[in-house]
Amino acid sequence: MTVTPRSADLDWLLDDLIERVVDVDRAVVLSADGLLMARSEGLSRPDAEHLSAVASAYQSLSRGTGRHFGFGEVRQTVVEMEHGFLLVMAAGRGACLALFTQAGADLGLVAYEMNLLVKRVGAAIAATPRKPKGERVNAKAS
Repeated sequence: MTVTPRSADLDWLLDDLIERVVDVDRAVVLSADGLLMARSEGLSRPDAEHLSAVASAYQSLSRGTGRHFGFGEVRQTVVEMEHGFLLVMAAGRGACLALFTQAGADLGLVAYEMNLLVKRVGAAIAATPRKPKGERVNAKAS
């Protein structure tokens, strides 16, 4: 994916989500192939990149499973851990929103707020697919 340089614009939206929604902890926006596009304050770049890679893998596995077994498109992936949850949701064309919550979080409210954020900034968090290595773009008009 080629990521549009809008990270600072998206970072503050993630920070706002974390401030407004109880028990939401850390968040990233990532491209479908796992590249970090934006991160919330308090999440180091290495951790944000790691979370992006993990969230991309979960989203990919979920999409493949939904298609294979005829359950359609994935709306969100939820991973329950001992001390919290990881939620991953498609966000714009070729992008995802992923966040951590504390164990006591109201997942319905968190999912609702994630949806609102995605609808609010859908176009801003679109990522365009990367070209396969070695593929050239022809700049000549035919």
